[in-house]
Amino acid sequence: MKNKTDKKQEKPYERFDLLGPESLTDAELLAIILRTGTKGSDAVELSRKVLELGKYPRTGLLGLYDSCVEDLERISGIGRVKAIKLKALAEVSRRMHEAKLAEGLNVMNASSVAGYYMERMRHNKFEKVILLSIDSKGRVLRESEVSKGSVNRSLVSIRSIMMEALDAEAVHLILMHNHPSGDPSPSKEDNELTKKLSESCKLMEIPLLDHIIIGDNLYYSYNESGLLR
Repeated sequence: MKNKTDKKQEKPYERFDLLGPESLTDAELLAIILRTGTKGSDAVELSRKVLELGKYPRTGLLGLYDSCVEDLERISGIGRVKAIKLKALAEVSRRMHEAKLAEGLNVMNASSVAGYYMERMRHNKFEKVILLSIDSKGRVLRESEVSKGSVNRSLVSIRSIMMEALDAEAVHLILMHNHPSGDPSPSKEDNELTKKLSESCKLMEIPLLDHIIIGDNLYYSYNESGLLR
């Protein structure tokens, strides 16, 4: 029978099998994915180097979102295959989180919508604008990327938004975009865009339910702020 000292000396795979995933550190869990280390560094030590890539405030495992394949490959012992495995792990994690939130998604609730898109959009280094076309029952008919811009600016065409809404046969619309700075406070340009889009939506009889700005675990809702009423 193994004593406590023996358990601490178990390799990550054996510890997982013996004690469950909750008993493992982040580095040990990554080591199971990596499987092997390199000369002078075992899989756990290699995993610690991966976790050190994360920059504040997204340190540790969150650093995998910001690190590209090339960043990971710069770590001695991480080749193309292992780098792709790690990025695939980060994407699977994001999709699992999104799928769980989708079960209770309520398009009439800004917090629900922002929560669903938060992990996907808050890590973007560029500003991206997404249009949600909603049907009469509150279901998302289509999700469309209508603009992608620089770090602090994206060019949005009201005409292209309305054409997309008509093509999707939308009954309602929600516009969303992210602020790479992490601060979701609306800019002068955001206010002007919202005003123009809201007016166009009224003319087309396709109400704009909300314009949500995604920051770093924060969001701003024009509807919640009473600016779309």
